Amino acid sequence: MRQLELLAPARDAQIGIAAIDCGADAVYIAGPQFGARQAAGNSIEDIKTLCGYAHRFGARIFVALNTILYDDELEAAYRQMLEVQEAGADALIIQDMAVMRMAAEGIGNFREDFHIPLHASTQCAIRTPEHAVFLEGMGFSRLILEREMSLEQIRTIRKAVSCELEFFVHGALCVCYSGQCYLSEKIAGRSANRGACIQACRSRYDLADSDGKILVRDKALLSLKDYNLKARLEDLAEAGITSVKIEGRLKNVSYVKNVVRDYSLALDEIVRKRPEEYERGSYGQITGGFTPDTTKTFNRGYTELFIDGKKGRWASMDAAKSMGEEIGEVVSLNRDKSSIGLRLKRKDITLNNGDGFSFVAKDGNVTGFRGDVCSGSTIRCKSTTALYNGALIFRNINAAFEKEIERQACTRVISATVFLEFVRKDSMWMIHATALSEDGRSVSETFEAGDQTANNFDRMMEMVKGQIGKTSGGYQFLIGDISAKEGLPFMTASFINGIRRRLAEILDSRPCGQKGILLRKPGKVTKPLPQEDTTYKNNISNHLAKQVYLEAGAASIAQAYELEHTPEAELMRTRYCIRFELGMCPKHHGAKQSKPLFLLNNGQRFALHFDCRNCEMTVTEA
Repeated sequence: MRQLELLAPARDAQIGIAAIDCGADAVYIAGPQFGARQAAGNSIEDIKTLCGYAHRFGARIFVALNTILYDDELEAAYRQMLEVQEAGADALIIQDMAVMRMAAEGIGNFREDFHIPLHASTQCAIRTPEHAVFLEGMGFSRLILEREMSLEQIRTIRKAVSCELEFFVHGALCVCYSGQCYLSEKIAGRSANRGACIQACRSRYDLADSDGKILVRDKALLSLKDYNLKARLEDLAEAGITSVKIEGRLKNVSYVKNVVRDYSLALDEIVRKRPEEYERGSYGQITGGFTPDTTKTFNRGYTELFIDGKKGRWASMDAAKSMGEEIGEVVSLNRDKSSIGLRLKRKDITLNNGDGFSFVAKDGNVTGFRGDVCSGSTIRCKSTTALYNGALIFRNINAAFEKEIERQACTRVISATVFLEFVRKDSMWMIHATALSEDGRSVSETFEAGDQTANNFDRMMEMVKGQIGKTSGGYQFLIGDISAKEGLPFMTASFINGIRRRLAEILDSRPCGQKGILLRKPGKVTKPLPQEDTTYKNNISNHLAKQVYLEAGAASIAQAYELEHTPEAELMRTRYCIRFELGMCPKHHGAKQSKPLFLLNNGQRFALHFDCRNCEMTVTEA
């Protein structure tokens, strides 16, 4: 039986709890420092709170410590490793090999027992079987593969290693290979590998040739659509993926709830179809809630990227932010453009007061506004001067849907089957109650029920079944066997409810079972480094990481780009290609070989290079 784990993002503990309630089997979150999203740090106490809640359902919490580290940060990082372990974290997501070394040996004379699994971040740029084998040999329990991989490439890695594999299935896409983007560091001195990315790929650029001719003006030429592999979850499971991961540690709670619920239902359907092969990675059932719809939440349009190994159109050039769903076309405007008449795209579209809208202005920029009053096909709003007749209007905030997510909360409960035996001891009635939870916990308690016998057996039995078979303290109690050979005592509804509540209390005092988790102990390298020399792309920024690579057989060690800006360095390498996206590819479109191409932005100039044999594009300093 293979586990299928849904891994959700959390900006903070409350969002993490909401994700678990909506069906996440695991949540990843950052600690106080050293996470690849500086704006998403959390206290150790908050992580402890989240771990406590998650473990009620056998769900897991993974803490991201996935930046590269400088020498003067190593001891602080090690202290944080120990703190998150003490808080109850189930694994640590890392990029820097110094963390692997500290997990095994501590740092200096400072050494404590560190025993939770380590997951190799997607920042480790895992795209080949050789690299996967190397990392597994170091002691990683899980590898988080690059998003650019195809199903065939995943299968190849699955055959090469036995550790768990994790793969992103939804959310924002970096245009560059993971962990090897240096554009933000070059432009602003803010490293993506240090959690400070300025998202230069979402900026707007001009595309020019070597003669200075502008071929494309003011477009988000490096901005990709969002990932959506909901339809391919079963394919990924068959390819060997254990954990499917949602991007979004900076996203709000409604986004996380909506996407998690949608993917959780999809995984449930796979398990329902193939119960002999798959099971979910945690316990509990979700009751209540809303109907998820990922078209109604933040997205830049969706793509399956390279999952089938095919080149595609992946860009979101008009807008690096969410445009939303197309609503209709402007057909009338009043004088100050505060009253808009639309020709709706479909008859089933209902506009709501407070909806958010966007459109592409005539200057090519995306502009947004709120609909203060929406009625039929008319929107009243603050004066929006950039509007014009014929503009296509998109809805990027559906106010009614947001309210539904907020009001229709999901509730997660663990099922527990109750067995009751009613016996008389001397003149008193005794009730022996046992509860067996779906995760394997068994608890028992004996209750004294007085000396009165119920006159109406059937009515009392009906009350017992009705009151026991309810929800208490996060448990959905089900009736198993009831033995009442000598009759039933007379009991009030509140007394029976007290039995149920007491069983819930005892269950809560015992830790929920957790499904098997793979644990490899970090240690010395057991597999050789795939290449003889390291480059700046290995992101080596401290002496411990340098040590690890030397022991692995590296003949030379190059410093991380953050420590030394190598002029000839590739700032970005990507399977996305601007020429292909614009229909200018000599290989696929039969276009003539173009002159050298450049990206221009605020006085900065970057050169584009095209590796047509590997179908890749690189960006360098011009």
